[in-house]
Amino acid sequence: MRAPLIPGYYFKRPLAYAPALAAMEAWVAARVENRTGDAFFFLEHTPVITLGMRGRDEHVRIPAAQLEALGIDRVPSSRGGEVTLHAPGQLVIYPILKLSGAAASAGDHVHRLEELGIRIAADFGLTAFRRKGLTGIWTECGKLGAIGVRFRHWVSFHGLSLNIDLDLKLFDLIVPCGLAHEPVTSFRALLGDGSPSVETVRTRAMAHCEHIFGRTCVPRPLEDTWPAPTGSNA
Repeated sequence: MRAPLIPGYYFKRPLAYAPALAAMEAWVAARVENRTGDAFFFLEHTPVITLGMRGRDEHVRIPAAQLEALGIDRVPSSRGGEVTLHAPGQLVIYPILKLSGAAASAGDHVHRLEELGIRIAADFGLTAFRRKGLTGIWTECGKLGAIGVRFRHWVSFHGLSLNIDLDLKLFDLIVPCGLAHEPVTSFRALLGDGSPSVETVRTRAMAHCEHIFGRTCVPRPLEDTWPAPTGSNA
């Protein structure tokens, strides 16, 4: 049976986190009520520190006034997990999927997100892996991708961030995911001038969705506005 076609929305500009979060919440509410269908969202965020449901203030290492001076937002998030950072040069993937049957497992969904990151890394010659007791995408040189998810009536949202080509010094502003002594890395740090662009990584991510999530992504470009969650998106 052919995997269902669903939109893979991608944005041409980085989006601020807070309005994107509000738009994602609205889409999830519509998906719970079957007023819209499944979708993937692929984007970059403007610089922001987000605090998940277990996020601790002390894991943000500088005060709000200094963050503001640096042009970095600080936003509480409805995702699971602790403190993380997003910025241009990092690909963020938000699968909004209604899970059912054998797929309705939080652990399996996280496993699929990890598998997505591992396969993308392999596409560019990188060996990435899971670590027992820790979520995310790991390499011998540090953490390449972070995962934070949530479910509402078995609709998944939030997802995976992959560090492609961003300033890794930004992670010094936080304790990433509550792990004080774990380094963070990126495709650029590992591959140098051979590092792919965010756009290239996004294309590979869409290609892997059919085998990992059982949905085929149909690319749909957007400027800077999250689409309204109405009607069919098949």
